[in-house]
Amino acid sequence: MPLDPLTAPESGPAPRHRTVQVRVGDGAAAVLVGGGAPIVVQSMTNTDTADIEGTVRQVEALARAGSELVRITVDRDEAAAAVPHIRDRLARLGVGVPLVGDFHYIGHKLLADHPACAEALAKYRINPGNVGFKDKKDRQFSAIVEQAIKHGKAVRIGANWGSLDQELLTAMMDENARSANPIEARAVTREAMVRSALFSAERAEEIGLGRDRIILSAKVSAVQDLITVYRMLAARSDYAIHLGLTEAGMGSKGVVASSAAMGILLQEGIGDTIRVSLTPEPGGDRTLEVRVAQELLQTMGFRTFVPLVAACPGCGRTTSTVFQELAREIQDYIRDEMPGWKTRYPGVETLNVAVMGCIVNGPGESKHADIGISLPGTGETPAAPVFIDGEKAVTLRGPGIAGEFKTLVTDYIEKRFGAGA
Repeated sequence: MPLDPLTAPESGPAPRHRTVQVRVGDGAAAVLVGGGAPIVVQSMTNTDTADIEGTVRQVEALARAGSELVRITVDRDEAAAAVPHIRDRLARLGVGVPLVGDFHYIGHKLLADHPACAEALAKYRINPGNVGFKDKKDRQFSAIVEQAIKHGKAVRIGANWGSLDQELLTAMMDENARSANPIEARAVTREAMVRSALFSAERAEEIGLGRDRIILSAKVSAVQDLITVYRMLAARSDYAIHLGLTEAGMGSKGVVASSAAMGILLQEGIGDTIRVSLTPEPGGDRTLEVRVAQELLQTMGFRTFVPLVAACPGCGRTTSTVFQELAREIQDYIRDEMPGWKTRYPGVETLNVAVMGCIVNGPGESKHADIGISLPGTGETPAAPVFIDGEKAVTLRGPGIAGEFKTLVTDYIEKRFGAGA
């Protein structure tokens, strides 16, 4: 039965949640968060910030991979003293990515004792659950906010499931226990997360920090809780929102959990900046979390970062590994070349490439791509037709198919995106 075109659902995400825009950083390197700006990718180092050289190397790698904000731990005097040196060395390398200082427990003291650190950072991250306890809490929170006002910095107020304000949570649990219709403890905790973030933001405004300097987050490690908490947060405020599943885990588990949770929220228009918090393999590449965040945004259609390579999963028709090897080689080649391509070929990130493994879907998928190749499957004629802009352009044969196809891709990029295009 055909769909009525007047009632058929439209594809695409919901309109973006309306939030106040926040400027993070200064000058040409500044990043806009919220207010309709593109969703920002960020990451965090896992080096000891006091290790200036090690931290500079990792920040540079994350920035080169596409992280538009990089957070660093500022946990003691040595780390705070290192921050301006890290900023300056990055500048000499041509890396202007805004740095975010992650403060816990003694942030108020570190910012006061190290004014060069307070000035070098583009944003401060405060956790209202451990900024201070009992009578010190408001005083120490206020001190950090005042530093942000003094230096013209943005602040992320980030509540976290694992370090939630215990005074607030205890009071709410007690109130719930006295209620005639108590709700489950997990629901109380979710509400406490949202209240902690909103109360802290309101207090920051009372002190004098503008709404255009405040970003909120409320991170949890369970997918369904994260979705619920951020829906609540978005429904009750118009602050810019940082999105992320905390302690997502390692490998495919972390990738799947983060993508599932954030994908739903992004589809609903919630989230102005994101981080994929992956636990790296021992000695693993920290930049993986940046690539995953980019791929999430690109596959959902929010942003474009690198050309997409479509490749079939393989089946009994594709017992040869040729198409797998070519798909990996093309994908690696594109990612390696992108830093240079971005400057020479504006718009190249919108390119679509297909590397297919047999005659079933190969020609069709290749025709839909800007440039695609359909490799021979098991028992098929040893020939690989290449389609460019939907038309068959050439058929490749022999052991040099990979190199020849890479040359065709490069030629296509020059022709379509080069200066003479």
